Amino acid sequence: MKKPVSELSKSQAQAELESLAAELLRHDEAYHGGDQPEISDAQYDALRRRNLEIEQAFPELQREDSPSRRVGFVALDKFEKHQHAVPMLSLDNAFTDQDVYDFAARIRRFLKLGGDEKLNLTGEPKIDGLSLSLRYENGRLVSAATRGDGTTGENVTANARTVTDIPSVLSGEDVPEILEVRGEVYMTHEAFAQLNARMEAEGKPKYVNPRNTAAGSLRQLDSSITAKRPLRFFAYAWGEVSNLPAPTQTGVLNKFKQWGFSVNPLTGVFDDIEVLIAHYHTIEEERSFLGYDIDGVVYKVDELALQERLGFVSRSPRWAIAHKFPAEKAWSVLEAIEIQVGRTGALTPVARLQPVTVGGVVVTNATLHNEDYIAGIGNNGELLREGRDLREGDHVLIQRAGDVIPQILDVNLEKRSSSSVPFDFPSICPVCSSNAVREVNEKSGKRDSVSRCTGGLICSAQAVERLKHFVSRNAFDIDGLGAKQVEAFHNQGLIANAVDIFVLRQRDEASSTKIKDRGGWGETSARKLFDAIDERRTIDFHRLIFALGIRHVGEQTAKDLARSYGDIAGFSNAMAKIADDDEEAWQELTAIDGIGETVAEALRSFFSEPHNLQVYDALCQEVTPKPVEQVANTSPVSGKTIVFTGSLEQMTRDEAKAMAERLGAKVAGSVSKKTDLVVAGPGAGSKMKKAVELGIDTLDEDGWFTLIGR
Repeated sequence: MKKPVSELSKSQAQAELESLAAELLRHDEAYHGGDQPEISDAQYDALRRRNLEIEQAFPELQREDSPSRRVGFVALDKFEKHQHAVPMLSLDNAFTDQDVYDFAARIRRFLKLGGDEKLNLTGEPKIDGLSLSLRYENGRLVSAATRGDGTTGENVTANARTVTDIPSVLSGEDVPEILEVRGEVYMTHEAFAQLNARMEAEGKPKYVNPRNTAAGSLRQLDSSITAKRPLRFFAYAWGEVSNLPAPTQTGVLNKFKQWGFSVNPLTGVFDDIEVLIAHYHTIEEERSFLGYDIDGVVYKVDELALQERLGFVSRSPRWAIAHKFPAEKAWSVLEAIEIQVGRTGALTPVARLQPVTVGGVVVTNATLHNEDYIAGIGNNGELLREGRDLREGDHVLIQRAGDVIPQILDVNLEKRSSSSVPFDFPSICPVCSSNAVREVNEKSGKRDSVSRCTGGLICSAQAVERLKHFVSRNAFDIDGLGAKQVEAFHNQGLIANAVDIFVLRQRDEASSTKIKDRGGWGETSARKLFDAIDERRTIDFHRLIFALGIRHVGEQTAKDLARSYGDIAGFSNAMAKIADDDEEAWQELTAIDGIGETVAEALRSFFSEPHNLQVYDALCQEVTPKPVEQVANTSPVSGKTIVFTGSLEQMTRDEAKAMAERLGAKVAGSVSKKTDLVVAGPGAGSKMKKAVELGIDTLDEDGWFTLIGR
């Protein structure tokens, strides 16, 4: 079994979060970006759950590329981008009945509801399809877009018009002027079987499963192909609406039916948790007879006013949760164990499996976490039984669970060959032959679970991965310079670090071997590449910070840093002070909400390294990051930094933070000279004392509500 979170050291938790973030991102891309998941929903959910449990135990270690902050994946370039008026968020997951009881209890605590106060929850099947948002203006369909990354999706309007369950014009009365209906596109089992029979008759390869086929059908560039695929649509939510037609979730769904949409007939509303869970188990028993794929049941607070109060946390609403069905499993053969080296130098073992189909998806590899997991020690192992090591040639039980690499549950020792030997985890880097070490935590004295290459800048695996990260979609995103081109240019000696990208044109002009004359290139493509690089010399400030590849600094942390320091000059000056151990600069950095000591230490380490500073300073000569634009807001706290402290009585801490941010304020976790206002409840201690010492304005809760006009 995997080591309990309560027993993890800080370094172990940090390493596991890094591993989980990379795995989940890779499989999010496979699922959302290519409609080709490598594993099943349940195992993906298990990894997400493990990630969340570690973050809750070690909040200061939360990465800004954390899966808990991410929804879906970026929209594909082949479609026109569509900006969602209201983000399409994902849901947290429940895996056991107890998780559902806990979900209801959290809602009651947040809303301060007594045990005798009624709480209505809806329950509806969770369709295993592709999320779609339909926008209607004056009752007419004007656009349809996939989820994408939750903010920006793919415009698939022409294809959506071919789906029978999607009306082009809404019927009935009281249709809002603006209405975004959200739901799931899917394919029935019968339609899928007929499609595969037709493909087989035509001598073409058959499709793998209904979900991927439905998603691929909706994303056809030729809508006539989509029209030949019998797609269906269930409506279950909404985005922007000019006038909501009912005060409850079920009331709005009833209106959807009146306007011409299909709503799942198994949707119900319950005021008793035990009855709600019984509904889940009834649906679970009936799922094979439904005629379409589902992977769980979704619960939502029925009253919309309560949904509004509950709000959102990170990537998901507090008022909804998905109760997932159990995972799917299969046996395979562990053919080989390979070691991959990441951009941080981490040596990550990967199992190469004999291909096996699990839940409709062909699985060929699985994550092995680290050396201890392979050895069967149980350290950081997700599901493998303690004491059972893994060897090449073993028969292993794997489990698909979502959008990540599958994990190995168990090994059949009875089928193990007598000639098999334990796996010898390398003590040197397989790429650069530098020593690979497991660091020892100075405080706990425990060894880190992850082996890391000590080669640093001389290790080509790390250099290439850092460059790939630099040009990735959420960093510089240079058109025509993707991971494949970066690796080729690095191998050919054209780019060794990020600065080399921006002097590539000059170096090419001085070279006797032009890029245009290299394989796969030409004069036009080379010119377009140079122009694309020049276009990215001006870039959003947070993209530059994210592109640096600083450990623990993901996209959201980069945005937090950019928002707090405003521009590159302010950031560079602050980081120089941090590197010089300036206490005031350190306090200002750690006061930024979401920036803990782990991130701060990573920044100090990065900007204290001369090699990094050399590249950073040279890079700043080549690019011009755009200062962060201040969001226009006329509220009295717009642009101010606020600290909430003490026991708030009229609102929860989460509600207070959400309220302040909606009004354009920044919320900090500690008081510093940059703080503009402290809102204190009873029992306020050191933060209140420091505010008084610094002469910072303070208010109680009543004063806060008076200030903001509530």
